[in-house]
Amino acid sequence: MKAPVCKVCGHIVLNGVIPEKCPVCFSPKTAFEEKDDAIKEPQDPNNLTDPEKKHTPKIVVVKECGLISDSCKDVHVKVGEIQHPMQAEHFIGTIDFYINNEYISRIQLTPEKVNPAGALHLNVKEGKITAVSSCNVHGCWKNEADL
Repeated sequence: MKAPVCKVCGHIVLNGVIPEKCPVCFSPKTAFEEKDDAIKEPQDPNNLTDPEKKHTPKIVVVKECGLISDSCKDVHVKVGEIQHPMQAEHFIGTIDFYINNEYISRIQLTPEKVNPAGALHLNVKEGKITAVSSCNVHGCWKNEADL
């Protein structure tokens, strides 16, 4: 998938509108470049290959949070139907979250110390949640789910 990418932090613009400043690292608009292979997506989402099973984020939306309030929705993301390795030489470094293709958050992961997963507590009633995982070896992969 073709998209603008920040050359400093790797943030990917999904809505096609390059911001004046990167929402992750605050670099100027000039730090973005268009990349033809910014995000990889499964060829057939219903029949994933083994590499796709290790890289495509799995999204679970929990309609009732219980921790924050009744209006909170939880979004849990695990990278890979087959859990992605978290070794020093091969790991997931970040998971970025978007609502309706607008960036909302990044989770930074450390190899060997954490599992390739993250969660957010959303104050949003409806829309499309997108998770983009970044593998240091195989690039960025995305998946989407309805809230």
